[in-house]
Amino acid sequence: MPNNSNFTSQAIDAYIKIAAISLLIFWCYSILKPFILLVVWGGIIATALYPIVIWANSKFSISKSKASAALTIIGVLLLLIPLIALSTGLYTSGSALFTEVQAGTIAIPTPNVSIKDWPIIGDKAYAFGLQASSNLESMLTTYSEEVKSVVSKLASLLGSLGGSFIQFIISTIIAGAFMVNAEKCERAFVLVASRLTREHGEGLTSLSKTTIRSVVQGVIGVAIIQSMLAGVGVALAGIPGLALWMFLVLIVAIIQLPPILALLPAIIYAFAFDTTTTAVIFLIWCIVVSGSDAILKPILLGRGSDTPILVILLGALGGMAMSGIIGLFVGAVILSLTYQLLTVWLDSETETKTKTEDTSR
Repeated sequence: MPNNSNFTSQAIDAYIKIAAISLLIFWCYSILKPFILLVVWGGIIATALYPIVIWANSKFSISKSKASAALTIIGVLLLLIPLIALSTGLYTSGSALFTEVQAGTIAIPTPNVSIKDWPIIGDKAYAFGLQASSNLESMLTTYSEEVKSVVSKLASLLGSLGGSFIQFIISTIIAGAFMVNAEKCERAFVLVASRLTREHGEGLTSLSKTTIRSVVQGVIGVAIIQSMLAGVGVALAGIPGLALWMFLVLIVAIIQLPPILALLPAIIYAFAFDTTTTAVIFLIWCIVVSGSDAILKPILLGRGSDTPILVILLGALGGMAMSGIIGLFVGAVILSLTYQLLTVWLDSETETKTKTEDTSR
């Protein structure tokens, strides 16, 4: 009887402790939930950029803390410039468009007659473009509901894009804090990993760093470069919506699809409203940009990562569905990291079983 009473007392005591710890963890999670994604992305950025800090420290004898601070400031400025340009451009373009609509002076270029030769949609596309160029007011009246829907979605997309720039700026500042305290952060990560996996803490930490840098450099880095190259082509071709095309190319490239898929509407626009020479040159440039990953990925760390394309695709799309644009980046990295850790764990289990069987023989 005393033994049963002692067991019951210990069980109740353990239950209360577990409940209290669970409540504390849930409470902390609820408090930090709005910042978790930003902190995770900040950690990813810090892991990817820290080799630059080490290089600056060895090359120029700059302290790691100063190099980290300088890199953070540069990163914030690089993000602030397009954010300010986007905001200013939207305000200027919006004001000019509103003034032209009120004055009735807005002009739409006449579509190229060659559009009629397009299969299936040629005649309708030409008629639509001709109506827009000759009588814009009539066209807007005819397609008022569609125009409202497109404008609403475009405004939502631009608002989301601006918010994402702000999130990236905050994450870059967090990354700077991580890089300044890189050694302490790595030691803490090793201790946690060792606590969870015993002697494999340092190995898992090294694998995590390698995987994050592989995905960021070989997948996200290539996507950013392709986005910038596409932006150069769009700007030189005089196609409106530069930021939108760059953003679409970035998304398509991250999910490992050819960027030319995102640029197809821009190519169609070039053939419809510009000279044939300009349109053909732009098409060739788009093909070059789309195939540039074959050159960029070997330069930026082998093939970027040996993680299957499907894993990166699901991570990017799932992350974006869960957390918006910043989730696009975080999802691809986190799912790739999880895949690599799971693969190593399964391989280690197989090796352990094989050794045990060999010993028993």
